[in-house]
Amino acid sequence: MNNLITRREFVCSSMVASAATVVSQGAVEIPTRPRRLSDAGWCWDGQGLNGQWRLSIFGAGEGTRWFGLRKCCFMFHPNTAMAMEKLRDMEEIVCDISKWEYQKVEHTQYKGLGAPMRMNHDGAIERKCREAEIVGRLSLQFPNVTGAFDDDLYGKIKAEHITPTDYSAVHRAVKSANPKMKHWGVVYSHELKKESWSGFVDLLDVITLWVWASKDLVNLDRYVEQCREIFPGKPINIGCYLRDFTLLDAVPMDMLKHQWNLVCKYVMEGTVQGYSIISGKLIDMHAEQATWVRDFIKAN
Repeated sequence: MNNLITRREFVCSSMVASAATVVSQGAVEIPTRPRRLSDAGWCWDGQGLNGQWRLSIFGAGEGTRWFGLRKCCFMFHPNTAMAMEKLRDMEEIVCDISKWEYQKVEHTQYKGLGAPMRMNHDGAIERKCREAEIVGRLSLQFPNVTGAFDDDLYGKIKAEHITPTDYSAVHRAVKSANPKMKHWGVVYSHELKKESWSGFVDLLDVITLWVWASKDLVNLDRYVEQCREIFPGKPINIGCYLRDFTLLDAVPMDMLKHQWNLVCKYVMEGTVQGYSIISGKLIDMHAEQATWVRDFIKAN
């Protein structure tokens, strides 16, 4: 039998062997880069009211599947075993712990109807800790629950004068039942000041970087670099909107395409860990943008 191997096969086998040696010696394993863009993708999923007085046809998990993804950010609903059962087929789930929930607003003319509704953000430390503990316990029953997601983080830090000591309780709560759980935190591009995050860097495991106004996406390269400087060594997940909430309309197609071309480049180069789409509940509201994104992910 011919035992000769090509030079390429030899190099590849040598690289694998070297990597195995490094891992066996206790060094940090270098994560493999995704082969497809879909491998690195997350979608926010759950029913919510954002710019429309109706609920989407897409429920929890359905937006993720529609985009051809396998990782879900579960938002806007209680973190329960029933919810995780619904998402059992997902590769990974991270659950919201700062909790966006429905709040009833009484009708001015017809008391008791409870309409319209609005979304209320409860970012109190006590609530975050309680939710983080719930999510940690759920991860023991549902192994695909891998993290807890803290939305609009710096806004609450600033408004409530939260210190790193205060916030360390949330980080401990995330890992209280399962030390493998990842603590995700939202960071906006307009919050990229080193002093703003002093003392908080070690309390976050994954950074999700969002550009609030679509007009500022032209600066995405700079924002990613700034984020890497403030959070060295932390995985970065790029947030991708379908709706620009500063315009109260869809993200303009030119800006949408600009961002996604960069996201694809970052992911394939290993500059960022992945991306998150907001959101499943906006697919049928901004069908042109959502369909383009789905097709782009599929093609890459």
